[in-house]
Amino acid sequence: MIQSDSDITPQKLLPKIERLFELSARKIRVIAKVWDEAKGTPVFTIRGIYTSRGWTEWTQGFQFGSALLQFDATGEKWFLEYGRKKTVEVMASHVSHIGVHDHGFNNVSTYGNLLRLMREGRIPVNPNERNFYELALKVSGAVQAARWSRIRDGRGYIHSFNGPHSLFADTIRSLRSLALAHRLGHVLMGEMDRRISLLERLLQHAEVAAQYAVYYGEGRDHYDIRGRVAHESIFNMADGNYRCPNSQQGYSPFSTWTRGLAWMMCGYAEELEFLETLPDHELAPFGGRRKIEATLAKAAEATCDFYMANVTTDGIPFWDTGAPGLQRLGNCLEKPSDPFNDEEPVDSSAAAIAAQGLWRFGAWLEKRKRLKDGARYRQAALVTANTLFGDPYLSAAPSHHGLILHSVYHRPNGWDYIPPGRKIPCGESSMWGDYHARELALLLLREARRKSYLAFFNIKE
Repeated sequence: MIQSDSDITPQKLLPKIERLFELSARKIRVIAKVWDEAKGTPVFTIRGIYTSRGWTEWTQGFQFGSALLQFDATGEKWFLEYGRKKTVEVMASHVSHIGVHDHGFNNVSTYGNLLRLMREGRIPVNPNERNFYELALKVSGAVQAARWSRIRDGRGYIHSFNGPHSLFADTIRSLRSLALAHRLGHVLMGEMDRRISLLERLLQHAEVAAQYAVYYGEGRDHYDIRGRVAHESIFNMADGNYRCPNSQQGYSPFSTWTRGLAWMMCGYAEELEFLETLPDHELAPFGGRRKIEATLAKAAEATCDFYMANVTTDGIPFWDTGAPGLQRLGNCLEKPSDPFNDEEPVDSSAAAIAAQGLWRFGAWLEKRKRLKDGARYRQAALVTANTLFGDPYLSAAPSHHGLILHSVYHRPNGWDYIPPGRKIPCGESSMWGDYHARELALLLLREARRKSYLAFFNIKE
């Protein structure tokens, strides 16, 4: 489990954060220069070079969003202009994409960051430009909310690209698109001009995922361990009944794929923060603030605790908590991570996502006077960031396109590159891992410099 280190603070991480953004600038420029857009979207590296993988185009927003985060951190105008130009040129198809659950990844990372920067006063206010970003976010949230399946009790969820029977853990972080569209005053229009609340669908999805995708040690099945997460939850579309857990990218339905766990941690923590911006009367029709927050906080706390107990002492998880080779690594969770072991890969991208969830949930708890618990989660986030932002995870080689090394994409499908002479994937990067490391670094950079808190919903005038 994570070994706490109270000596690590955001201020003490500043040299590492500044080094990260120095390296990040080079990586973004190189990819922009050499990437052939005819190949699609860069997804993950092979031998240090970003490549595409046709599954769904869910990483393009991270590519251009990374440039916007770089501008936010450094003020270098080239990155703003590049991110803005590519958002306008390339991202429109993602706004109206009816076939994926990824709107919060693609569109909030681009249009959302641009609107946030404008509303924060980081870039000049241009009414036409602002309206363009707002329109894109309104449409994106409505399109995402329209991807709706109902369960037996009348509630529903945003179904994954696998089909209407499938609820993915990942989608919790795509609720950002519904949140922003709601904040901008938008609704989804249905048959007979029925006005469908985006907030209601956000809350229903979060509640259903908390019930079926997260375990609480309450005897649900033989593998019911508090905080464990099922990557996919399967429902019978004929009658709306829940059927079973499943996993697309993890080892099994009854182990925990750690990136899915991380999406849950980060997504629930962010939505708890978002709910703070809403008045009580908006939440009253859906059970009220106390009930809603209790459901989301229970899921956030369980998943954060499970993560902290099932990672190495320096905060890096293996790709799945039930990966079969772990038994041959002995007490691997009682020592620092070793991405060069010969049994099972670690996943640095899961760590980058999870660390942000730990930090945000800790901050939320501290506002509620749970100071000891909040500090525990935030310290775990700092330990993880300290590891990610240094050797052997931070990529310093100019020839390597990636920023954070030792990311894993799809271990069961065998998509991850295994270097010659090694037995498992290592040494490669992913577009989502690099983006979330930058987002984590920016969050901590603002904290260290006592700047405004970084949140996706900072779009109010």
